[in-house]
Amino acid sequence: MVEYRIDRRSGVATYLQIVQQTQQALRLGLLAPGDKLPTAREVVEATAINPNTVLKAYRELEREGLVEARRGLGTFVRRTLGAAAPADSPLRAELADWARRARAAGLDREDAAALFGAVLDENFPKGEQ
Repeated sequence: MVEYRIDRRSGVATYLQIVQQTQQALRLGLLAPGDKLPTAREVVEATAINPNTVLKAYRELEREGLVEARRGLGTFVRRTLGAAAPADSPLRAELADWARRARAAGLDREDAAALFGAVLDENFPKGEQ
């Protein structure tokens, strides 16, 4: 089951953080079709956010066709996203090693994210699939 982490200083709306974290879990294979998302109550208890915020995020995920609400049962994953390497792939291990080296070189999280984002932009130009 996915555990949401809310960063109140990020500038990203809370419901969007839930949507993005769910999408990331789908891309990484951490969530699969048929898996149940945490209930709104569980998310509220874990994150101290408004229940309507959770419901807004789940409605957005449902609008995107990623999840479906089943009355009285919960919210379930309908489909996955992309063809990302699974969490235990060699690519993940290489990326983790790179992140450790970046940290050892003195980069902070934001610096590493900016560098990685720039490399992604060079290798995956916007507009290409």
